[in-house]
Amino acid sequence: MKKTLANQLDSIDEYEREPVPENKLKGLKSFIGMYAGEHTAGTEFVIGPLFVVHGVSAPDLFLGLLVGNVLAVLSWAFLCAPIAVKARLTLYFQLEKICGRYLVSGYNLVNALMFCFLAGSMIAVAATAVGIPFNIAMPGLDDLYPTSIGWMVTVFLVGSVITVVAILGYEQISRFANICAPWMILVFVAAAFAVMPQLGITSLDSFWQVAQSRIWTGVPVEGFSKFTFWHVTFFAWFANMAMHIGMGDLSILRYARKWQYGFASTAGMFIGHVMAWIASGILVAAASGEVTPGPIAYSSAGVAGAICVMIAGWTTANPTIYRAGLAIQSIVPSVKRWKVTLVVGLVTTIAALFPALVMRLLDFVALYGLVLMPMGAIIFIDFYIFPKIGLRSNYASVVRSSFNIAAGVTWLATLLLCLSLNFFQGIEIFFLGLPGWFIAATLYIVISKFYQQKITEQAEVKISANAL
Repeated sequence: MKKTLANQLDSIDEYEREPVPENKLKGLKSFIGMYAGEHTAGTEFVIGPLFVVHGVSAPDLFLGLLVGNVLAVLSWAFLCAPIAVKARLTLYFQLEKICGRYLVSGYNLVNALMFCFLAGSMIAVAATAVGIPFNIAMPGLDDLYPTSIGWMVTVFLVGSVITVVAILGYEQISRFANICAPWMILVFVAAAFAVMPQLGITSLDSFWQVAQSRIWTGVPVEGFSKFTFWHVTFFAWFANMAMHIGMGDLSILRYARKWQYGFASTAGMFIGHVMAWIASGILVAAASGEVTPGPIAYSSAGVAGAICVMIAGWTTANPTIYRAGLAIQSIVPSVKRWKVTLVVGLVTTIAALFPALVMRLLDFVALYGLVLMPMGAIIFIDFYIFPKIGLRSNYASVVRSSFNIAAGVTWLATLLLCLSLNFFQGIEIFFLGLPGWFIAATLYIVISKFYQQKITEQAEVKISANAL
């Protein structure tokens, strides 16, 4: 039986090192469900409240969410999706062809660790809901370490379920998300409406009045910095920077029949982010400042609310662990993806034990996108610009190099420049992604022009010497 199960898992083909075949492509519905499920996440119960405690005003919140999420959808549709559909390769194999095996292995390791920490925060959020009926002592978001054996057991159980779904591959992840997404959305909305009378909201006019006076007041909680329209806009745009500008969703959108399916991200941004962040902010105000996701949802929508938080964590962690498994599997291609994903799930679950990961979620998400963003710029330039300016695309593959120095220097130099702007100039990390992309694009073009010419000249000299 054990051998049979292993053989079945071995037979799951995710086309890690080849284009997705035509008969495996998915329709629009799969992507709408996946994006709605992935971005209607348990972590929205963390991000929404953090906008409240950082003193975002109601006008800044609503306008910032509109602008930022439109920009995010456009980034998926016009930057990531067209490349995904034309190449139909995973992010990791695409980068290997550009950067070489050694460089991409280092990048993939960093990428996978980032994915593990992100998925870990989602497992932790789901666990806060699972522990409610069992009266398990759960840590607060200001705790650094796990506070009870019950919490640890709950986290491991939730992590096990999520890992199993990720092991089964993209098709099962998409199916799980399509089943769960509509129900989760209804619970989010119902929970917010259920607590509105407690806040004195009885009409549309009273909603806006209460929103400004009791929810998004524009006054930060003591010890928290003040957020403005620009913070909300750039966070909404770059919360998933690693996925669109950073090209992480090449691995997902390679299954799309058309590049226009990138617009399916609208379901995630405007249902998951806009609706969920607003709803969770309302719930926090009704809960008198309580910010632990499970109890917030339970107090407003009962058992359905707690289950919603649990499943919302699952639907987001599933594709995140799947991506992390692909990243590590590309480093050790001889090992089956399901085995790698199993180990990744274990690492992710261990990370979920530490509540501080959730407390620092805004900063972590911004840093995670910034670290992965330069490689997205490199892929874009390599795919679209190099053929037009006489430089070779997929250079490492063409010359059989294991380390593309131009790409490596671009990645590290961009990160150092961005982090120095943060450290020395005091520019907040939320705002660094946009200038960082143009820095990376410019560096990669300039360095590649010299690097490719030098390598080509060396190759010509070597050929001439051999001829003699």
